[in-house]
Amino acid sequence: MVNSWVNSAEILGSDLPLELSGTGNRRALLMDALREAVRSGRLAPGTRLPPYRSLAADLGLARNTVADAYAELVAEGWLAARQGSGTRVAERAVPVTPVHRPRTPERAARPVHDLVQGQPDPSVFPRSAWLASARRALAAAPDDAFGPGDPHGRPELRRALAGYLARVRGVRAAPERIVLCSGAAHGLRLLAEVVGGPWAAEEYGLPFHRALLASHGVGTRPLGVDADGARVDGLTRRDRAVLLTPAHQFPTGGPLHPGRRAAVVDWARATGGLVVEDDYDGEFRYDRQPVGAVQGLDPEHVVLVGSVSKSLSPTLRIGWMVLPERLVVPVVTAKGEREQFSSATEQLTLADFVESGAYDRQVRRMRQRHRRRRDQLVAALERRAPHIRVTGIAAGLHAVLELPPGTERSAVRAAAWQGLAVEGLADYAHPGAGSAERAEGSRDGLVVGYATPAESAYPEALEALCRALPPG
Repeated sequence: MVNSWVNSAEILGSDLPLELSGTGNRRALLMDALREAVRSGRLAPGTRLPPYRSLAADLGLARNTVADAYAELVAEGWLAARQGSGTRVAERAVPVTPVHRPRTPERAARPVHDLVQGQPDPSVFPRSAWLASARRALAAAPDDAFGPGDPHGRPELRRALAGYLARVRGVRAAPERIVLCSGAAHGLRLLAEVVGGPWAAEEYGLPFHRALLASHGVGTRPLGVDADGARVDGLTRRDRAVLLTPAHQFPTGGPLHPGRRAAVVDWARATGGLVVEDDYDGEFRYDRQPVGAVQGLDPEHVVLVGSVSKSLSPTLRIGWMVLPERLVVPVVTAKGEREQFSSATEQLTLADFVESGAYDRQVRRMRQRHRRRRDQLVAALERRAPHIRVTGIAAGLHAVLELPPGTERSAVRAAAWQGLAVEGLADYAHPGAGSAERAEGSRDGLVVGYATPAESAYPEALEALCRALPPG
């Protein structure tokens, strides 16, 4: 590490006047000069910069001008500041583009650390247990398992899921009410085709789901979200359905309040509407037993949608819908006469995996792992950024970090300069939620997925995250 201070000439270079003369904003000019000095290599990673008072005196600038420039460049990730160590050039001097928004495919750099939410660490897939289930399932498979597929899905898996979901999520359904699909997205496509629109949806959610519904002619309008989940009092008779994440609002993290759970069922009964319950991580709560699914309150007005993408792997392409009786035939008809999406052999394997108890063991293992990851995140913030708060309940595979107003974009940019892929909360906001409607719940934040990194890489990822956070 370079310990000697550099002087103003080394920072600005011989081609720039030291007094930063000109008509532009002097703080902006200084920031541009510092960025260029880092980019060009004149300031190597780890180089210690002069105290802002000294540099201000050298350049004839106000102290606050230099202090503000340093602070902004720290937030952007160009510089790093630690108490007792002064301000230095950040160890990572080459920016990377966040994986969710690459500038161009040929130039987008692969991030060093991935904290984008959405999937478990692929290295923890239970290979041995899955292989054992596959062998047993294939040995016992009936001949019709190797013929044309049934659009309902394999009966073995539907029976296994009916028992598991009743036991773990409080779901009330016979196997005949379960239709298998290739994942939550496939289930939403089928429901959009059968139910029609418009739908209401939480003002924070997956843009992919909103786009998917729109591509099938179903528009969505936003419902406000607060600490008690979706504000279901905003539902109207015009809404054909409402898409909710009651167990763990995605991505903000709060559960749907008991009063609102009852209220949304009352709305569905009174209007003939449909509650679509995305139970994307309902099994992963760490501070208490998971709350049962809303579907248990009224199986005739709620569809529960689930998959194995969080508990096992998104590559398996196995999901399910627990449907009201009146929707089973229309959904199966929309799906088609032959199953074209989920492998029958994988369905049989999953059925054995559930029936043998291996699925329960995997969920327990992942629950412990994710809880430990979340605790590590909270502990790192307490040490390095105690002014940053983790919102929502202790659950799932991600957490939202609440940021000071106006700092989200700079924090995402700073993370990219640290080689860290992470997303801002604004990426999940419904485009139809206007500023007036969102005034109460609008917030700045980072959506941090803590499940993906390997064990060896996770501490470094947290260090990079803490360096990217705005100062307190």
